[in-house]
Amino acid sequence: MADPALPDVIRVPVLADNYVWLFAYAPARCAVIDPAVADPVLAAAAEAGLAITHILNTHWHPDHVGGNAAIKAATGCTIVGPAREAAKIPGLDRAVDHGDTVRLGDHEGQVLFVGAHTAGHIAYHFPSARALFCGDTLFAMGCGRLFEGTPEDMFAALAKLKALPPDTRVFCAHEYTLANARFAITVEPDNAALMARFAAVQAARARNEPTVPFTLADELATNPFVRARDAAELGERRRAKDVF
Repeated sequence: MADPALPDVIRVPVLADNYVWLFAYAPARCAVIDPAVADPVLAAAAEAGLAITHILNTHWHPDHVGGNAAIKAATGCTIVGPAREAAKIPGLDRAVDHGDTVRLGDHEGQVLFVGAHTAGHIAYHFPSARALFCGDTLFAMGCGRLFEGTPEDMFAALAKLKALPPDTRVFCAHEYTLANARFAITVEPDNAALMARFAAVQAARARNEPTVPFTLADELATNPFVRARDAAELGERRRAKDVF
């Protein structure tokens, strides 16, 4: 059940398994996180009675920035994205990096550098909303592929996310949970919390229900990448997942 004290975050499913998020940070206003495409996002915002004021991009991949230009043309919104990938972010207005802040109404977001999936990947943490928008760095029971980074990079990135409050709500960009769970139980078959979560995820997906968002506490208990003891172990698990 949603907490009425927290701002609403609206899920917009697009493409095969992407989630675009509308962060309704104030009455009738929202920021869009990682719009893969434009039309479903514009329609969802209109249906909710929300004006799009910002786009927050986490990294440059087309399924995260593909809707930038059309949404900006339709709304005049401000596009914020990773400074280290500025040349690859369509329509970028403000480039940010680790330690910068992004203010949306009463909510101040902290920018975290989490380069690994891509070299300049960032995440946005809004403490007052208990919300983390992490793109393709952290998934439920998984982490992003290392397209441009190393296991050491991902271990460092996940360490930053693990340090956030356990009740932080994680809004990642893909519905990968069931596939991740199937791999996770091969790594920790004796993890009771993981087995219980696997069963719950199977049931949810059988009903075609989403499994995102989740909390960091969930990941601390069940995610084999978050729970890796060092970068070498994380790398071994990531390589195994790549061919699972």
